[in-house]
Amino acid sequence: MENKQRSLLFKLVMCQGIGNLGRLNYLQYALKTNTIEFCVEEIIKIAEITTYKKIFLDSWYYWSKHEKILKFYEQNCSFFTILDSIYPQLLKEIYNPPALLFYKGDLQLLHRKKLAMVGARQMTIYGKQVIEQFVPSLINEGFTIVSGLAKGVDSYVHQMAINCQGKTIAVIGNGLDYFYPKDSEWLQKKLEKDQLILSEYPADSGPKKFHFPARNRIIAGLTLGTCVIEAKKQSGSLITAQAAMEYGREVFAIPDSIFHSNSIGCHALIQDGAKCTVSVQDILEELVIY
Repeated sequence: MENKQRSLLFKLVMCQGIGNLGRLNYLQYALKTNTIEFCVEEIIKIAEITTYKKIFLDSWYYWSKHEKILKFYEQNCSFFTILDSIYPQLLKEIYNPPALLFYKGDLQLLHRKKLAMVGARQMTIYGKQVIEQFVPSLINEGFTIVSGLAKGVDSYVHQMAINCQGKTIAVIGNGLDYFYPKDSEWLQKKLEKDQLILSEYPADSGPKKFHFPARNRIIAGLTLGTCVIEAKKQSGSLITAQAAMEYGREVFAIPDSIFHSNSIGCHALIQDGAKCTVSVQDILEELVIY
């Protein structure tokens, strides 16, 4: 990827008022026309920026005025783009794949076979027991476990993978230098040192509500399948599972008591075609070709 094109893509990620689809439109046009440099009005047209045009222009001119600061950020953070060879093929195949991802940790984990494990923030003893039973076996089978570093199931999945001397990837809905949830700061620091953390957002970005559904598409897109462990009726884990279904990936749901609110989401997934999963073998037999 040309350095100028890479720098322009980085600038577009740092700008407000343009989304990932707009950045992908820019990349597609740049490659098609073999053009590297564009004026801001051309970018607005190519990226189809309408509603947030003023916000984008203000942001663009701000970074144009502070190019030295922007260049410092570009040179002092780690990221890869959809045009780089390290970019995972599975993620590239989804609708709206991230044009650029920031990272800390071991990028080689991107090319291991991966399974997403997500679930309720209010994890019960049952959910904890499922994780303690499933994760060690999956690690032994060579899976890297992907989750979202959220409170509850997600964080415990990461911890269990580490405890088993396995590998795990966290995809977060905030910047890599922002710790959320705050009580998971120690875990995030450990993951960035020994495992891998990915984010679509600049380093100091705080979490916003719309970041998390976007984050969930990446979790589903990176992996061969998604296993949901406890999910309420409106759980964000269901967004991850739905994305996995749309991408043609396997979806596994752990059943529980019909009287527990944490089982409603999993049972709904099973009714929608997810595999009712009561053992690790249920997962392995669906992913055996990998």
